[in-house]
Amino acid sequence: MRLVSRRFAMLGLSIAAVIAGIWIWVLASDPGPELATASVTVGDLEQTVLAVGRLQPKELVAVGAQVSGQVKRLHVVLGQPVKTGDLIAEVDDQPQQISMRSAQAAVSSLQAQLAARRAAQAQAELAFRRQETLLTAEATSRSDHEAARAVLETARAEVRSLAAQIEQAHTQIETARINLAYTRIVAPMDGVVVAVVTKQGQTLNSFQTTPTIVMLAKLDVMTVRAEIAEADVQKVERGQKVTFTTLGDKRERYVAQIERIEIAPTSIVNDAGSAGGSGGGSASGAPTSSRAVYYNAVFDVPNPKGQLRPSMTAQVSVLISHVRQALLVPTAALGERDMHEAYTVRVVDRRGRVSARSVRIGVRTNATAQVLSGLQSGDHVLIGEALPAPVPASSGLLGGF
Repeated sequence: MRLVSRRFAMLGLSIAAVIAGIWIWVLASDPGPELATASVTVGDLEQTVLAVGRLQPKELVAVGAQVSGQVKRLHVVLGQPVKTGDLIAEVDDQPQQISMRSAQAAVSSLQAQLAARRAAQAQAELAFRRQETLLTAEATSRSDHEAARAVLETARAEVRSLAAQIEQAHTQIETARINLAYTRIVAPMDGVVVAVVTKQGQTLNSFQTTPTIVMLAKLDVMTVRAEIAEADVQKVERGQKVTFTTLGDKRERYVAQIERIEIAPTSIVNDAGSAGGSGGGSASGAPTSSRAVYYNAVFDVPNPKGQLRPSMTAQVSVLISHVRQALLVPTAALGERDMHEAYTVRVVDRRGRVSARSVRIGVRTNATAQVLSGLQSGDHVLIGEALPAPVPASSGLLGGF
């Protein structure tokens, strides 16, 4: 029994020695981690700023009514093209018709009164002339002469007063005529009906605000308002080339130029309101919100085919800089930057030896950087080390014990 146990022990030691030898051989033959390298190439490089924008018509007009009343008839539908002067809607004009007739009747009444006063003025002029003749011949008293003059002056004043009232009444007629014309709402420009706000039969009240009936837009030119992040807005300038696509057709690329960059974000209105309220802002008036800040870059783009529509989302790319036939290196190869704005890059020669070089960089993106000095085309730079291959587990061999 003791002999059998000794044999098993010797067998176990032999197997363990074999496993240890295999393990030592694996460790001795492992060349270490492989180096991940990339070549320095020659090509073009573009530095861009990405943004999201919203399409709106360059000219958008809210066509409203300046009179109150019921919309008797609506002459347009959504999407209908119209020309300047085309009839859009009609509002009940009975109150305006009554005002027109009343103003005209007032003018007629005043004109009749004026005719009577002019006749009285003519009679007063004749009486005054007789008094002047009699006074010259000393056939009348001076008091009668002065009374005749007073009657004449009164008649002349009444004529002038009635003439002024008639002129004022004519302005009332013009006002009534304008209000009557307001009951026919016409298109102020060529365009397309992009929204119908008021329905036929609806009652309008223009005493507080001007009610909008339809929204009219020119769609031949669209305006894009692209939101530029605070970190990128100082890179964007007027005149820079911009391209964008829409979510519906990413193959069609539209090209334009930035026309202006708004000086403040649209959120400044809300921030000012918050700062003005109690506890809404800091003591200096600056907003305390930590939300992201965006500035609008505005540009126009022709839309001759009408493919671009209001409120579409535009995926915008602003071209900041562009270099041609430049030395390019992966951004992942760049190491620390020193005080002279140079980067450390590890270069691998043909024998696999690694050496550090100081490299100056120009245009840079998240993936690629332009090399100004320090490298040549064809150089291999170290961008990382490959992970070592996993060693097979030995538990299968030892598990038999």
